[in-house]
Amino acid sequence: MNYQIEKLILAIAVNYFLTSCTTTTSENSTYKTSPTYKHSSRILISSNEAKSIGEKIWYNECGGTVEGLTSWNKGEYFASLGIGHFIWYHKKQQGPFEESFPKLVNYLALKGVKVPKFALNDHCPWETREEFIKSKGSAEMKKLRLLLYQTIPLQTEFILRRLENALPKMVAVISDKNRDRVISNFYTLAKTAKGKYALMDYINFKGEGTKKSERYKGKGWGMLQVLEEMNYPKKN
Repeated sequence: MNYQIEKLILAIAVNYFLTSCTTTTSENSTYKTSPTYKHSSRILISSNEAKSIGEKIWYNECGGTVEGLTSWNKGEYFASLGIGHFIWYHKKQQGPFEESFPKLVNYLALKGVKVPKFALNDHCPWETREEFIKSKGSAEMKKLRLLLYQTIPLQTEFILRRLENALPKMVAVISDKNRDRVISNFYTLAKTAKGKYALMDYINFKGEGTKKSERYKGKGWGMLQVLEEMNYPKKN
């Protein structure tokens, strides 16, 4: 029964991704980003796409509120910041998850964004969730939220860059015969705004699909499994 549910989830995901390949968005951008950002030789994202995709992620992950851009969940020992819940550890609270906020800050600085001095620190200034919550109205927290609100499109570009960098890890765990299909499906999706959003949204929801611990009876339904199962309708 569980396996049938997994197959249904995978089928729905594949259909969603195929649909995402055929549509684009045309919203006008009000954010200051580069007209077109090319983070590799294979993917282009316009400022309009970055704004539209970023706002969708913001509403899904942060409730579309400025306050939601800075959070620290119960039971966790790190701050989750921005639309991608970028992790920022205090120097006494290092953990197994990849710390991504310092990398985001470096990326923003490279793009010409004026970053508050305290945010350039490799370590989060708040040691505990309690300290973080007490600082809710502090000058530092206000500056941090403003930074994250004003750079939503750039955060989208950063997420997409990290996503593509994960592709080699995904294809490394599958057979040679499936690698070309996975790579082709990935970049076909990345050609459209909705395809880019689908890639970023799904990998955030179900993961890369490379860990055996995330599978049930040897079957997975992560990003890798969706890319393996995708078959485009033949043209008449």
